[in-house]
Parts: sequence; structure tokens; C-alpha cells
Amino acid sequence: MKFSALALCEPLLRSLQDAGYQDATPIQEQAIPKLLTGRDLVGCAQTGTGKTAAFTLPTLQRIMASASAPTGASRRRQRQGRRAIRSLILTPTRELAAQIGDSIKTYGKYTHLKHTVLFGGVSQGPQVRALQSGVDILVATPGRLLDLIQQDFVQLAAVEVLILDEADQMLDMGFIHDLRKIVARVPEQRQTLMFSATMPKEIRELAKQWLHKPFEVKVTPVASTPDLVSQTVYFVEKKQKPMTLRRFLNATACTRTLVFSRTKYGADKIARSLERRGIPAIAIHGNKSQARRQAAIREFNSSQPPVLVATDLASRGLDFSGVSHVINYDLPEVPEIYVHRIGRTARAGTTGQAISFCSPDEQRSLRMIERLTGQKVPVALPPGATGEEEPHDTAPASANQTQPTSQTQEGREKTGSSPRKKSTRRPRRRKSATRPGTASPRSQQRPRKGPRKRRKTTARAV
Repeated sequence: MKFSALALCEPLLRSLQDAGYQDATPIQEQAIPKLLTGRDLVGCAQTGTGKTAAFTLPTLQRIMASASAPTGASRRRQRQGRRAIRSLILTPTRELAAQIGDSIKTYGKYTHLKHTVLFGGVSQGPQVRALQSGVDILVATPGRLLDLIQQDFVQLAAVEVLILDEADQMLDMGFIHDLRKIVARVPEQRQTLMFSATMPKEIRELAKQWLHKPFEVKVTPVASTPDLVSQTVYFVEKKQKPMTLRRFLNATACTRTLVFSRTKYGADKIARSLERRGIPAIAIHGNKSQARRQAAIREFNSSQPPVLVATDLASRGLDFSGVSHVINYDLPEVPEIYVHRIGRTARAGTTGQAISFCSPDEQRSLRMIERLTGQKVPVALPPGATGEEEPHDTAPASANQTQPTSQTQEGREKTGSSPRKKSTRRPRRRKSATRPGTASPRSQQRPRKGPRKRRKTTARAV
């Protein structure tokens, strides 16, 4: 379906045309018409399905329409010379917040609406100044937003549209209490949109609390894997994973490789291990500063370095083009995350490969993934499966243990020298025990054994 058939206003259609977008994606086709009527929405969609435009375009159109007829708190803000925040978009990560901000800038270039992005890891000064100048649409991570709310820099009394993007990840990151505090400050009369890559029980419970009779949109079901992704699993020991990764990268023509680690420490360790072996790599996770994370993204987009090691939370919302390989260095404990990971490759009709390293303690996770997707992941031998390092660790040790013992046994049988050595050592030990000085043993014992000395002298006198 063409965007022109979705009842979008002329400024939005112009911006879409400038960006080269003509056809709507399935989620945009399903969501935009109903969102324009003010309905609440629960969307199950992964990154790359076009969900950002699905909620950005109708939000821009609604804010444009309401800007001409402000009410309540928005009137008070305008009398004070400031724009009121009409739409609040919450995201779990800085990168996703920045990407949504870029989308609003692209789609809203002819709307004259103002927006700003709030996230931690940077100075709040520029963000506060942007808020004080007035914004129509606010994109924020929960932590920084709540911090600025407590400092009285943000007022949410005029919010008309509340959007929760990647809601499942915000819960995984422990933002549930922050979210409850933020939602409590938003008017109850609002339009609420909730998007999530997975739909666990907790997300559905929140949807019942915060949404009013929402309609559901599901695009690319969670259990389905991209058809153009070739999946393979290597059964390796945990200690063999670094060597397996290096051999795979050296033996495969990888243009851009995305390696997933379960922990931040593991991501740094993997990147350092590759760098030491001459394979350019960089890690990205929540502990990295915003400047370093943005620099890593720019470098990876230019294939310098060609390997990016990331955690699941840090990679949320990052949409890279041209990723040839996705490597699950650690299998995820949640099977839906596996589907989300491998969906980072085989974009725009291209093919891709997903390689998973499975250690013995991860086989349960593999079975859960196969049960969710309904298909077995093909098993293959990793590059250099015969191994060259294991014999190096075991052979010298066995030689050192057996050869000396055989030599000593043969020497004892032929010459019998070892018994003579023992007989010569024993007298030396006795002499050293009775030779503390130059005096005779009897003279040394007399001062220490006085009573015996008296008994001997009396016996001689008698």
C-alpha cells in the first residue's frame, strides 16, 4: 500500500517523498489508519519492520492538529511563551532514543514541530536548555527523564500521546519502577502505544493497566526466523570458544560480523582477545560512554573494524545494513532473543549467516530455541575441529612424568647405587645431630643432665 492511501497530511507525504519512501510496510499499513483515529495499540514487532515510522507519522499528524487548538496545561505553557510536551516516547537505550529523534527530524521537517532527546551518559545542560525553550515531542530514556522530572525541568501534564518502545527490554533493564512513576504523571486521558519484540506475561499485564481497549498488531511472529538466514550451531567447550571464533573469522569472508555476548565483561573480553590476535574488533555495551558508543557505531558502519561485539540491551534499536554474519558467542537464555539476534542479518532481501556456539551447559537453551522456532538448527564442525592446541598441552606433561621414572628404575636394577647412597647418608645425619660444637658428646650432655651426673659420681665413690 502507498503512503498516499493512508490519510496522511501533505507535509508528512512531502517528507516521505524526500526520504524516498513510497510503500508502507505491513505494520505501518495496519497501525497508521487506526492510530489516526486515536486508538490505543499493542504492537509485537522487531527492529527493522518499520515500527518507528508506524508510530511517528500518526503522532506528528495528531500533534499538528492539536497545536491549532491547545487546551488545559498546553494553553498555560503557551501563555508563558513555552511549548508544552504533547507526546512522550520512552525507550530503553540511548542509541534507540537517538534513532527515533532522527526519524522525527526526517518525517517532521515540514511540520515546524520541535523535539528533543534525553538520555544519560552526557551532560544535562544542553538537554535542559532545549526543554526550557519548549518542545512538542520528547524522546527519553526512563532514568534521565525521571532525574529531570525530580529537578522540575520536565512537566508532563499536557501529554496527549504516550509511546513505550521496546517495553520488554525496559522491564529487563529494571525500569519498571521508573516507568510507573513517569506514567503516573501523564494525564489519564491520552493515547497510549506499546511496542515490544516479545510478549511475555509482564508486558500483557502492563498493557491491561495502562492501555484502554487496545488493538493488537503482530508483524513477523516471534517464533519465526528469517528465511534468508542460514543457521548453524557448533558444539564446543566454553574454553574453546575464543579459539573457535578466531578460526571462523580467519577462515570466512566476513564483511560485517555482529557478535553477541551475554555480559558486558564478556563483550570487552572477546574484543580484546580478537585485537591481540590481529582481528580488529570493538565492543559496545551499557557501561560505555555515549561518545564511545556513537564512535563505535560509526566505525562499524564503515566496516572499520569489521567486528562489533555487543550485548543484547546495547544493540536494541541499532539497525545496521550489510551485516553478513551474526555469531551467538553465548546462547541467550530467552529463546525469543535468539530470533531477534539473527534478524540483524539478511536484511533488504540479502542473505546472511547465523552461527551459534553451544557449550554443554547451554544445550538446554538450544532446545528451547528449537522448540520455539519449530525447527532443528543444523550442526556442523567448527573450523579446525581436530585442534592443534590440545596435544601441545598434554603430550609434554606425560613424557616428563614417565621417562624419568623409567630411568631411575633401570639404574637401580643395574648398579644398585641408590642403596649405598642411603647407607652413607644415615651416619651423617646422626653426626650432625650429636655435633653442635667442638666438645665431646659426653661433655655436652653433662650440663643438660645434671641429676644423672650425681648418680654416676656416687656410684664410683662407693
